[in-house]
Amino acid sequence: MPRLLVRRPSPRLADGELTHLDRVPVDADLALAQWRAYVDAFRSRGWDVVEIEPADAQPDGVFVEDAVVVFGDLAVLCRAGAGSRRGEAETVRAGVTASGIETADIVEPGTLDGGDVLKVGRVVYVGASARTNADGIAQLRALLEPRGWEVREIPVTKVLHLKSGVTALPDGTVIGYEPLVDDPALFPAFAGVPEEHGTAVVVLDEHTVLMSSDAPETADAHRARGLDVVTVDVSEFEKLEGCVTCLSVRVRD
Repeated sequence: MPRLLVRRPSPRLADGELTHLDRVPVDADLALAQWRAYVDAFRSRGWDVVEIEPADAQPDGVFVEDAVVVFGDLAVLCRAGAGSRRGEAETVRAGVTASGIETADIVEPGTLDGGDVLKVGRVVYVGASARTNADGIAQLRALLEPRGWEVREIPVTKVLHLKSGVTALPDGTVIGYEPLVDDPALFPAFAGVPEEHGTAVVVLDEHTVLMSSDAPETADAHRARGLDVVTVDVSEFEKLEGCVTCLSVRVRD
């Protein structure tokens, strides 16, 4: 059974870090309701949901994907590019350790945010962004290449993280809103989507993706490909440069 690691949003969510967007009001109560609906979308499809200890003092703590990335039987615990987010790591470590997964750490001076990591088969695309530096990418490569993964560095200058601009469909096609992608040609198979909030999908299974409800044209395009599409409202997280991928860590058997 696949597992989902999540953490409920902090009451201080509205104070989260912003890089490319202007700050607008965030409704903490609505965010909590949206988060619960997001979690229920996985639970109703057979996922085992594991809640990591709350971190109410950490406004960005709900974005657990940035703290750890799972590669099969190895969990890489990240070192956040934003100093304000480094307090999230230890509670995430406890949740991962409880799941019985081997762990490794990105250490100073390296920085790595999980939102900069996109896995397509055994290829790992890593965004060289404002949050992930060359040393962090080199450490990740040293951990993964002996295990049979190929790490490819991708420039990211137009969005916060690589996965703010691109994700991948079940068949490995990388999708993104082209104005937000530095170089689509770096991906062997790339397909543009018509809406900014259509860039992010979570693969639920080989026929199903989960995505934001704020991209109906993109959802229709995925259905035209023969995919089942599950949509969830994540508007309050999108205001903070979040998306459907960063609200969870997916651990697959």
